[in-house]
Amino acid sequence: MELKANSPQAWLDAVMADFNRFLQDHASCEKKASGMALSFISHYPDKPDLIKAMMDLALEELNHFKQVYAIMEKQGVALVADVKDPYINQLKDLIGQGREQYLIDRLLIAAIVERRGHERFGMIAKALPEGKLKDFYRVITRSEAKHYELFLELAHQYAETVDVKARLEELLEAEAEIIKQLPPQALLH
Repeated sequence: MELKANSPQAWLDAVMADFNRFLQDHASCEKKASGMALSFISHYPDKPDLIKAMMDLALEELNHFKQVYAIMEKQGVALVADVKDPYINQLKDLIGQGREQYLIDRLLIAAIVERRGHERFGMIAKALPEGKLKDFYRVITRSEAKHYELFLELAHQYAETVDVKARLEELLEAEAEIIKQLPPQALLH
């Protein structure tokens, strides 16, 4: 899956200029991702493949949170309260109505969010100096690739009447417009 707009250099510059703030946001995003996976389980108890995949994902995202928090502790960076994410909220506004449409849109938006994370973590990994932090972000980048592929596979598996490819294109176009409007900040999104 290709994104329709690349993240700007100004975003990476903002992250590198205030990496502690980025770490705080990254930790928050990992917690929320774990919760989102659990939410899929709660909403779709009739879909065993989805349940199994989301159990594994919830644990992996929680482990990522644990790893980011360990980095923060070593650097003396405090955990902060979660805040609303305008990027995620704008994507959520695109979710359609009806049981199937709602599920497929949630899966596709999750795939897009993970794909954007893959791009951005990759940018960070390239920008960091050699060392443990760079290695960590390389691993996270690979992990995000697996996640967006998982969500795409699930969307295809559970689509009955929704044209997944066409809907994905619509959502990717909308996501590109959202990403272009966001100010460059030391946040994942």
